[in-house]
Amino acid sequence: MKAHDGMYIGGAWRPAAGSGTIEVVNPVDEQVVGRVPAGTAEDVDAAVRAARAAFPGWAATPPAERAERLAALRDVLDARKDEIAETVTAELGSPLAFSQAVHAAVPIQVAGSYAELAATYAFEEKVGNSVVHQEPVGVVGAITPWNYPLHQIVAKVAPALAAGCAIVLKPAEDTPLTAQLFAEAVAEAGVPAGVFNLVTGLGPVAGQALAEHPDVDLVSFTGSTAVGRRIGAAAGAAVKRVALELGGKSANVILPGADLAKAVNVGVANVMSNSGQTCSAWTRMLVHESQYEEAVGLAAAAAGRYGDRIGPVVNAKQQARVLGYIEKGVAEGARLVAGGPEAPRPQGYFVSPTVFADVEPGMTIAQEEIFGPVLSILRYADEDDAVRIANGTVYGLAGAVWAGDEAEAVAFARRLDTGQVDINGGRFNPRAPFGGYKQSGVGRELGTHGLSEYLQTKSLQF
Repeated sequence: MKAHDGMYIGGAWRPAAGSGTIEVVNPVDEQVVGRVPAGTAEDVDAAVRAARAAFPGWAATPPAERAERLAALRDVLDARKDEIAETVTAELGSPLAFSQAVHAAVPIQVAGSYAELAATYAFEEKVGNSVVHQEPVGVVGAITPWNYPLHQIVAKVAPALAAGCAIVLKPAEDTPLTAQLFAEAVAEAGVPAGVFNLVTGLGPVAGQALAEHPDVDLVSFTGSTAVGRRIGAAAGAAVKRVALELGGKSANVILPGADLAKAVNVGVANVMSNSGQTCSAWTRMLVHESQYEEAVGLAAAAAGRYGDRIGPVVNAKQQARVLGYIEKGVAEGARLVAGGPEAPRPQGYFVSPTVFADVEPGMTIAQEEIFGPVLSILRYADEDDAVRIANGTVYGLAGAVWAGDEAEAVAFARRLDTGQVDINGGRFNPRAPFGGYKQSGVGRELGTHGLSEYLQTKSLQF
C-alpha cells in the first residue's frame, strides 16, 4: 500500500520531526502493509500553528464557498471509493464487500450531507431586538479510532469544515493509511492550505499532545471511555470544549408479538458486523422468558452461518482481549451456544462468532464493552424488568426495540437511557444525531446537531 513518510501540514507533505515509524499490519495475514511516521509533540505543534494561521481566512469564507469545497471533497471520495475500500481492507482486515458497502460508501454520504447543510444552515437568526450569530469555535483537534477509519474522520472533519473551523487530525495508529488517503482527497478538493492537517502517531504521544495543546479550542475524540475520561479531564483543566463519543453496551429488546426470527437474525448480524468492532452494536439481546429458548436456538444457528464471513479483529492485543472476555463468560457461568475462546485460525487475528445464553445482568460480559463478535442473551419477565436490565449499565449509546405494534415499540424506546434507538430494524440515517448518554459520551455527531458542536454563539443587541 502507498504510504507517505511525512505529515500533511500547511497544505504539503513535510518530513516528521522525529525518526520513529509505525508499522501497519494486515490483521488477516499479519503482514506489514505500510509504515508511517510516529509523530511527536513537535509535529503536533507545527500542525496546530498551521491551523491557527489558516483559521481566520477559512472562518471568513462564505458558507456557500465552504459548501462547494465539501461537495468537491465528496466527489473526490466517490471517485476514489475503490481505493478507499481496498485500503481499509488492507489495514483493518474488513472483507472487501463490507469495505465497499460501508467503510467507503457511508463517509461519502456524510460528506454530501454536510455540503448541503453548509449551504442551507441558518448561521444567524433574529430574536427580538437581537441578532444571534453562530461562528466557528476555532482550531479543532480530532482524534479518531480504527474501527470505522474513514467514517469517523469524515464525521468530525466535514462538520468542522462546514462550520469554518481549522482542523488537526490524529488518526488511530492501526489505520493511518486511510487517513493519509483522506488528506490527499482534501488537497484534491481544493481546501485551502492549513485548514486541514494530519499528524500520524501514537495516542499517548501525538494524541496527548494534541488534546493538551493550549491553542486547540475543541477536542473531538472517539474511542474508549477510559481515554475519554483523561481527555475530558485535560480539557476541563484548560476550560476547553470537548466532544466525546465513547463506549457502548447496547440492548436489543425483543417484545412479545415481534417477528422473533427477524429480530434475532438482524440482531446477530448487527453484532457480527465489522467483526463486532462497533461501539453501537446491540451486544445484549433481551428476550421475554416465554420465547427465550427459541431465541437462543435461532441466534446460535444464525451465528453458525457466519463462520468465515466475518473478518478478523484489528490486532493481536484486541484478539487476546476478546478471547479473554469469552473465557470470563464461561467462568462466570454463562452457557456457550456458539463459538468459543479458541482462535479459529492459526494465522490472523480471528475470533469465532460467539453467542452466550443464560447471561445474568451483573455478569462481566453483560456489563463491559467487549468490542468483538460476542452476543449475550438475557431473559426478562415483563417490560419493567426489560427496562431495568437495558438501562442497567454505565453506557447509553444505542439500542433497538422490536414489537408487533410500532406504537408499543416507540413507547418502550422512550424509556431507554440511550442516545439512539432503532425501531423494528430502522435504517441508519446520516442526518440523525449520534451520541450517547451516561459514560457513552458528551455531544453529538452527524446532521445539524453534529454541526453545532463546532459552533459558538454570539448575540448582538440593537
